[in-house]
Amino acid sequence: MKKKNTALVLFSGGQDSTVCLAWALARFDTVETLGFDYGQRHAVELEARPRILEAMRERFPDWRKKLGADHVLALDVLKAIGGSALTDAVRIEMGANGLPTTFVPGRNLLFLTVAAALAYRRGSRDLVGGMCETDFSGYPDCRDATIKAMGHVLDLGMDTKFHLHTPLMWIDKAATWALAEDLGGKALVDLIIEETVTCYEGDRTHRHAWGYGCGECPACDLRARGYKRYAAR
Repeated sequence: MKKKNTALVLFSGGQDSTVCLAWALARFDTVETLGFDYGQRHAVELEARPRILEAMRERFPDWRKKLGADHVLALDVLKAIGGSALTDAVRIEMGANGLPTTFVPGRNLLFLTVAAALAYRRGSRDLVGGMCETDFSGYPDCRDATIKAMGHVLDLGMDTKFHLHTPLMWIDKAATWALAEDLGGKALVDLIIEETVTCYEGDRTHRHAWGYGCGECPACDLRARGYKRYAAR
C-alpha cells in the first residue's frame, strides 16, 4: 500500500545528496535513504553516510522524527564491468569520447531502477536524487531529459506513478551551498564541510575551507569553486 508523504532519497554521503536529503526532510513527513556499494574507489563516502545521518538526528530535532530507515544495496556489477576511474586504477582525465574517465556508464540508470523497486516495496512513490546538469562533469545520465525518460520507463515498467525530484538540476554549486544554508543554516553548511565526501580519491586528510579532499580532481574543483562563489556573496 502506498504511504502518504514519504520519500526515498538517493543518499551517497556526498555534498549534493546531503542537500537533497535536507530538501526532502523539509517537504515530506517521512524520509528514507538509500546508498549503493558499487565497488567505488572512494568507498569512504559509504563510511560518511551513518555519521551524517546521526549528526542530522542530533543537530536538527525537527528532522529527527522524520528520518526513517536507511538502506545500502550492492551493485557490484558496475565494478565487474569496470573501465571507470571511479571503480578501477584509471587516470582521471578526459576520454576519447568527450566524457571524463570518471563516467560510470548506466550508473544513475541502475540507481534509479533499484531505488524505484525499493520504493515500490516500501510504499513510497517519491524519489529524490542529486542529479544536476548546470555545474557537472558532463555525464549524460545526469541530464534532465534522461531523468524524465527514466521516470516514464519506471512508471510503465512498474505500472504506477513515480515522482522523480531533482532539486539541484538547474542550480550551480554556489547555489547548492546557499540552498544548504537556507534549509539548515550554518549548522548544515558546517556538517557538509566536515563530514560529506565529494572527492573522487576519497581523500580525508587534506582540509580546505570547503571540506576534505585532494583538491585536484574534478569533483573537488567543482565543490571548491562553488564554495568560493558562495562565500563571496
